[in-house]
Amino acid sequence: MEPRTIRFTNDRCKGVTLHALEWGNPARPVVVLLHGGGANAYWWDHIATALSDHHHLVALDFRGHGDSDHPDELEVGAFGADLESLLQHLGSEEVVVVGHSMGAHVALDHAAHHGATRGLVLIDLSRGGERRSRRVARLALSLRGAYASRQEAVDRYRFMPAAEHVDEALRRRIAERSVRQLSDGRWAFKFDPRWFGVASRPKPDPGDIRCPTLLLRGAESTLLSSAGAQACASEIPNAQLVEIARAGHHIPLDRPDAVISVLREFLSAIDADTGVRSGEPQLRR
Repeated sequence: MEPRTIRFTNDRCKGVTLHALEWGNPARPVVVLLHGGGANAYWWDHIATALSDHHHLVALDFRGHGDSDHPDELEVGAFGADLESLLQHLGSEEVVVVGHSMGAHVALDHAAHHGATRGLVLIDLSRGGERRSRRVARLALSLRGAYASRQEAVDRYRFMPAAEHVDEALRRRIAERSVRQLSDGRWAFKFDPRWFGVASRPKPDPGDIRCPTLLLRGAESTLLSSAGAQACASEIPNAQLVEIARAGHHIPLDRPDAVISVLREFLSAIDADTGVRSGEPQLRR
């Protein structure tokens, strides 16, 4: 199933055109997917396709990433504004927000400030991990290279930090959607490394999150320690922690089967609690 493309600009975008992908019936309960730094919406394709029979999945490209605009101006809190712009475009804040890595931090911030959020999934956000791993990953992303051909760019595409268990076919599938041609004819990856140096918004109070929350940690993650995951889960009132074996930081790539299974169970529970039967169209306000 090929995803459908969404492009939109609204009053919250401040002139930036954003790109997103969607799967499933738009009348069904909405699940918003937020990628990590240096990634893009296509990283979710294999996950969203598997969940699209009962939910409307929408994956956003943050500005400076993927096929959204790559503006010259860098703005603190821009990724949070991008999420709010998407929800305005969709016409509802009553969604489940799923974020990986950087996207998990954006999702957490949003849920802490927006009580209408139906559910929250935080996939291997950074906390308590090895400082060296964070520095190495950030340095590698900031040194984005450019290549003579599209094929070379695809061949050189790698996940940072490394995804030790990812299937090569999945790596190549994502790489094919993650490169673009520059004005000088060379090929590079679809992200602007300048965004990695932009300061974050003040950290929200996790105690303000009122929706059901699922925290996923890769058992081999170097960015989210076991202690950090437990501390984060304890600070959120209605949170559960699940650790995925044989997975590092990029759990949806290393263990997509496990992520799909856990998400399906979590989404079904939320639908049941809010009176929406799985697969049933949802009335939008």
